[in-house]
Parts: sequence; C-alpha cells; structure tokens
Amino acid sequence: MSQFWSRSLAALAITGSTLGVSSYAHAESYPNRPVTIIVPFSAGGGVDSMARILAEKLRDTLKQSVVVQNKPGASGMLGAQYVATARPDGYTLLLGSAGETSINPYVYKSQMRYSPEKDLLPITLVTRVPNVLVSGPSLKADNVAALIAIAKKTPGKLTYATSGVGNPQHLNGELLQEIAGIKMMHVPYKGASAQLADVAGGNVDMTFVSYAGAAPFIQSGRVKALAVTSAKRASFAKDIPAIAETTGLSAYKLENWFGLFAPAGTPQDVVELINKAASDAIADSALAQRLREQGGEPESMSSKDFATFIRQESQQYKKIIDDADIKAEAEQPYVLSASLQRCPLIFYYLRCFHVRLYRLSYHS
Repeated sequence: MSQFWSRSLAALAITGSTLGVSSYAHAESYPNRPVTIIVPFSAGGGVDSMARILAEKLRDTLKQSVVVQNKPGASGMLGAQYVATARPDGYTLLLGSAGETSINPYVYKSQMRYSPEKDLLPITLVTRVPNVLVSGPSLKADNVAALIAIAKKTPGKLTYATSGVGNPQHLNGELLQEIAGIKMMHVPYKGASAQLADVAGGNVDMTFVSYAGAAPFIQSGRVKALAVTSAKRASFAKDIPAIAETTGLSAYKLENWFGLFAPAGTPQDVVELINKAASDAIADSALAQRLREQGGEPESMSSKDFATFIRQESQQYKKIIDDADIKAEAEQPYVLSASLQRCPLIFYYLRCFHVRLYRLSYHS
C-alpha cells in the first residue's frame, strides 16, 4: 500500500473516531456504570492480584464499581485483542504488560490479530517489575561475576529456565549473554512453579523469575538470589544487587512492566480522567506497599509519556529479539503440555527427561 493511501486511511480513521466521540461517554458523565479491567492472564496469579489491588482503589477514586475480568490465552494476546476491539468509551480497560504490547509483535508476528500501536491507547504505567536471577545447587556461583566466569569456561553448558519463549525472562537471559559475551542454554517452561522447582532440584542451573514467585524459595534457602534485572537495587529487596553492579555490565537493564490501556479512539478527556484516578491510586502509600509486596516498583506517568516509554522499551526488546533470532515456534515443542503438568509424579520425571533431551538437542 502506498504512503498516500496509508496516510489517507489514517486520516479517515481519525476523522471517524472524532465524529463518533459524541456517542461515547465524556468526562462530565464518566463513569456512570461499572468499569471492567481485562487481565490477559489466569485468575489467582500475580497480574490478577495486581489488577484487583488497583481496582479496589479505583473504586474509591472513580466512585464507581471496577470489575476485574480474566481473559487468558495466547501469551496474553487474547485479552489484549478483546480490549483492542472493544467499544472505545472508557469502560473496558486492559492491564497490559510488556509482553502483549511490546514483545509479542516481534515474536508472534503471524499470530497477532491486533496492532498494539494502532489499536491500544496507553493511559499510564502502573508498576515496573524487575526479574530476579536465582541459582540452584548445580551452579557453584555466589554472584554474577562468578557465574560469568563459569560460563566462559564451559560455553553452552549452563542452563537457564524461563516461563516461555520470547517473554521478558527469556530476553533477560539473552541480554546477559550478549553483554557478558557468554553462551548459555535456554530451557522454556510453562510457568514459574515448575522452573523454580527444577532449579531448586538441580535439574537446571538458574532462572530469571519474578521476585514474588521466587521469594518463598529464596527465604527457605532452596535457591540463591544472585541479582535483580533493574538498573539499580529494588526497593523491596535491597539486599540483592543489580546485575548492573557487576564489572562490565553497567549497561544491563531489562524489566517487565504493567500499565493501563484503553481501546484506540477513547475520548481524550476520559483518558485524562482515568489517568488522574490511576495516578492518585498509585501514589497512595498503602497501595504502593501492596504492589511492592508483589515485586513491583509503583510508578505512574502521563499518557503521552507512557506512549514514549513504550516505544523506547519496544526498541530494546526488538533489538534483543532480532540479535538472538528468537522465534516462538523454534522452542515450543520442548515445552511439556498442560495435561502432563497435572500429573505431579509423572510430570516430575518427564521434566527431568525434558531437560536432558533439550541438552542433547541443543548440542547435536
């Protein structure tokens, strides 16, 4: 399609959305019915908890019911697509992460049914969520420098687990390899519980994972926390150094993050009202503390600044994905099915076999 037609269609889209504004709620009457926050992940997880913490406070600031609805599936894309195609009136919002808004377009190109840049309108950042690098008994390293030394002596031998191909945890591992000049083997899992259990059991050397998921394992001594992936130490875990503190790794920084989005075309005054309500909620000390307990660093910003933030983050993710040639299909066959994961004893032995098989395939 020529640039002329692209620009013409864009202009028509803008005109159409402008003409349609009168049919939608404006800030004077918004909200006059319940607001729904879509969580693109399963109920009971960390993202779900975060959404319910935020919704609870938004009910007070908006003076209206705020409902959390889970729409999991396809690495967060089902929930994001639902919001992207929803009526742009401010009553259907997305608590989205870096994955479905900034990473998936580069990893799941053929599976994307929406454009985050065109179909979702950024409202505000809610929290940054650094991952923590933890090791098990199979890795004889007390810090990142020692880990790198071992990796350089045994290239391609050390294994690191994540909860899937192309997610922030995977990118954490690829970025470490790139900056440190090392080679490790990525072993993808279906979720944090399995990957942490295998690290604690010595089947995998290390993993990048959220602090909230790792905390029970760290506190019980089953795994060792080596570093966090933020530029500096996290406020909720000040005793854990940042990877960037390691000599030669000062440029290291890669976090997951979560923010509020609305369907594109949502009236600006409604967006600004939601932004103000969410920013006030995030600034509340009690809510901020609860988010820190979930392993997050609460932070809000204007809609414009959030859009700029997303573009900058997307550029970093894209570079890592391109440099590492990450393709979702390439490693998916090695991830055990959910049905097998429901059989604990069988799943345990199959996980061990899965890791060994993956090692053989990697070095063949």
